Amino acid sequence: MANDNKGPKKAKGPQRKGQAHADEQLDNRTISVEEAPGKLHKQPVEEKTSAEQAHEEKIAREGHPHHPGELKKKKPKANMPPAPPKEGELIPRKKPDADDQLIRMAFEDRDWNEIKSSNSWAIFKVMSEFVEGFEKLAKIGPCVSIFGSARTKETHKYYKMAEQIAEKLVRHGYGVITGGGPGIMEAGNKGAYNAGGKSVGLNIVLPFEQFDNPYIDPDKLITFDHFFVRKVMFVKYAQGFIVMPGGFGTMDELFEALTLIQTKKIGRFPIVLVGTKYWSGLMDWIRTTMLEQESNVNEEDLHLVNIVDTAEEAVKVIDEFYSKYLLSPNF
Repeated sequence: MANDNKGPKKAKGPQRKGQAHADEQLDNRTISVEEAPGKLHKQPVEEKTSAEQAHEEKIAREGHPHHPGELKKKKPKANMPPAPPKEGELIPRKKPDADDQLIRMAFEDRDWNEIKSSNSWAIFKVMSEFVEGFEKLAKIGPCVSIFGSARTKETHKYYKMAEQIAEKLVRHGYGVITGGGPGIMEAGNKGAYNAGGKSVGLNIVLPFEQFDNPYIDPDKLITFDHFFVRKVMFVKYAQGFIVMPGGFGTMDELFEALTLIQTKKIGRFPIVLVGTKYWSGLMDWIRTTMLEQESNVNEEDLHLVNIVDTAEEAVKVIDEFYSKYLLSPNF
């Protein structure tokens, strides 16, 4: 009896399988297993008849007769696009990105209290940025803003040229204002810093590319959340603009300065575009399309900019324009 409680001994080798029970009876439909201590019953496995299989295949193909909406959707074939959505059907998205969230927020319905509270805080934030900018830059002296791409590498010729321009500007009595980030902005601040002049960085919070460079004077680094406040500082405290090759942000800054000068909101400060090859296509389009074809600008508006190819030429334009004011060094 003691040996029965211990159960059958395990066999070694390939014959171990199937010897955990004393008896196995097989037929065409059922497998019955004799109960052994410590073991679970195996459930009977029944084979489906041809009629049952045909019935299940019909349900999968046509749907259940009592639940017609449960028809299984066919998966699209490999390398084939999914079927187009039906009329009125929404296309699900995996996860909303930042752009999608900003768009959805613009269409959200909000009551007056929410609107008033949100707008009030936004006004205070804008005011605080203006106050900080005015306080730090009010006594900065004559400066030139240098615009250009954040993506320009340190080994690029335009990076080196921007650095040379900044150094020469400082030696001629000007401070340098940049966007405070990498690329051309870093080159401008680096040139001013190495020459011992004032190096101003107007940084902005962005999801990519933008971070303040190490060549900005600590007391002249300002970080903004709003582009329009930052552009006010670029223009208000600069007496000239050097525009290096850049992207959309550079174009925005260039045309902001052009518009303010054209509409006489600010004085006619010199605007210097560096790189004939880079800027000639844009200026040709302005002349042929905006001026000659559409008459959207005047002939004199095209004389608001100067195109040069060297650091010496860029600084010479600034110097000649301000020679009558006898500017003194601001450092």
